[in-house]
Amino acid sequence: MTLKAVGARIGRTHANLLHHFGSAAGLQLALIARMATDITATIREALLRDRGAEPDPRRIVDLVFDAFDGGGAGALASWMILSGNRDALDPILAAVRALVEDLAGRVETACRPIQDETLHLVLMALGDALLGAPMARALGLPRERARDLAVAMLVSPCAPHD
Repeated sequence: MTLKAVGARIGRTHANLLHHFGSAAGLQLALIARMATDITATIREALLRDRGAEPDPRRIVDLVFDAFDGGGAGALASWMILSGNRDALDPILAAVRALVEDLAGRVETACRPIQDETLHLVLMALGDALLGAPMARALGLPRERARDLAVAMLVSPCAPHD
């Protein structure tokens, strides 16, 4: 992602973007921070809207998977890691941590700590965004299979763990 390419796409000059973001890395960091804020706000709103009622696990799974796949967070995070800019992930990690801390005392999970469910769900969504379609095809599975497995994890009865 270059400033020139982004500028051409949104009708701004390279100089204008450079003035606002300082560099391509600055633009990427701003984009990641905005994505993280938007994604976690959407998930927080969905979970808190369900308070008092049974949350819809499929809706939560779809929100997270859509954020990583259709929303581009998975591709952007992967690109940042592969390009050596791991610090750019800090806004995502901070936003997820803040969301989990906020929800930990307010949203009841079936049996696993919300941190465990979040880790599992985010890693599944990221993997699905990057390799889900070709892997499902290779295994002869429906494209939605990873989402179905994620829902099953959220609603499965508690199993003893260490």
